[in-house]
Amino acid sequence: MRTQVGIVGAGPAGLLLGRLLERQGIDAVVIERRPADYVLSRIRAGVLEQGSTELIDAAGIGGRMRREGLVHEGIEIAFDDRRTRIDFHGLIGRTVVVYGQTELTRDLMLARTESGAVTVYEAEDVALHGIDGDLPRITYAKDGMAHEVVCDFIAGCDGSHGVSHAMIPAELRVTHERVYPFGWLGVLVDRPPVADELIYAGHERGFALCSMRSATRSRYYVQVGAAERVEDWSDDRFFDELCRRLDPATAARLQTGPSIEKSIARLRSFVAEPMRHGRLLLAGDAAHIVPPTGAKGLNLAIADVAILAEALVEHYRSGSDRGLDGYSERALARVWNAERFSWWMTSLLHRFPGTDSFGRRLQRAEFDHLARSRRAAEVLAENYTGLAL
Repeated sequence: MRTQVGIVGAGPAGLLLGRLLERQGIDAVVIERRPADYVLSRIRAGVLEQGSTELIDAAGIGGRMRREGLVHEGIEIAFDDRRTRIDFHGLIGRTVVVYGQTELTRDLMLARTESGAVTVYEAEDVALHGIDGDLPRITYAKDGMAHEVVCDFIAGCDGSHGVSHAMIPAELRVTHERVYPFGWLGVLVDRPPVADELIYAGHERGFALCSMRSATRSRYYVQVGAAERVEDWSDDRFFDELCRRLDPATAARLQTGPSIEKSIARLRSFVAEPMRHGRLLLAGDAAHIVPPTGAKGLNLAIADVAILAEALVEHYRSGSDRGLDGYSERALARVWNAERFSWWMTSLLHRFPGTDSFGRRLQRAEFDHLARSRRAAEVLAENYTGLAL
């Protein structure tokens, strides 16, 4: 098979890149090692920056997001006995939209099916070849037969466990990592959210987050130790602990119920540099991971794709490789800003092992400054709703 861009990975990054290229008349084939149902079964957060929603609209798949997504004009941040609201719209005139990553993936899959664009699921033994040459190749096996896709460029959108990021030679690849000594235990429940906006809570017992997927489905999190197991947390134990970390009025409003999904996400920061080598370009989790505290993971992947699509369109329209040559540097500048913001929010709201009274009072002072200072609140609002693409 011959195509212009071979995309490895059918998560939101790979599918959105394929959609943007398709609308510009650029042919792309998407190769995914998992079944389509598995891709849709992955539970991920979905707080979309304003720039992300605008790009989704531009890709022609924003209709359901606009109908069903929840527009949020701010968030609430609590610290022990005190709570403050960060008014995004009032401070900087911007908003975010809560729309599950699974739903965005579903919209992208449907659009690709309707257009007839090629997506290969359940591809085994995926391998990349010739990324230093002019015609790189993707090989894979399916239904007992060997297949090959010859392309001009390969976009590695297959996450941190995929094959793409390891193709950059070790002597040229620099990785930066920080593993946090805790995780988030998350519970999905078919009950209305406890509040109209997200509540981030920093408590002496640890962090908590009240989030939602829709007007009738809630997602709640509590910080747990790195060695904790899901099996040790009954629904009752989870909700008892969550209520301890919320202010009494919020805890009293919380509607509990049987969990429909429960999992622990280990918090980690990771960046691989560069994001391009030869004809291989990385995007999304294949190049970087952020803690979920600042809601940056999906939005960073979307930003990568926006920059990469623009560079590829420039290449095919004008023959210029200026955008491709600058892709890694431009994307990484945004990545590191998101890493900084996610680290800051994580440091502000979580209880770290060994934190003494001095460290706890510093966290409180940081929160008090945020609550008092309009400029500090504006900085948070600017970063949370997303810097301009």
